[in-house]
Amino acid sequence: MGWLFVLLAAAGEVAGAAGLKLYSQRKTFKNGVLYIGGFSASFAFLYTSFQFVQLSVAYIVWVGIGTAGAVLINIFLFGESKNVGRILSVVLIIIGVIGLKAFS
Repeated sequence: MGWLFVLLAAAGEVAGAAGLKLYSQRKTFKNGVLYIGGFSASFAFLYTSFQFVQLSVAYIVWVGIGTAGAVLINIFLFGESKNVGRILSVVLIIIGVIGLKAFS
């Protein structure tokens, strides 16, 4: 159950980051709700996950998934660079997150 909360927290983090990007470009109510709502949900789910998963592991997994997700969203939705170095770095982050999950 704790890992579900970590995944939901990471999804909220990605939604919040996308909302922040959209809100910085165009300040609409919808973009503001995505930005504030995404980050708020992220923190709420992360906080809840600490009841089930060690703080150090949950936090690192949340940061890793959130970072990788934000980079991928920016590449595919906002047209950021798709160079090999960036893609390889995201793959390494995902491998690290999987390793933490496997060994915790």
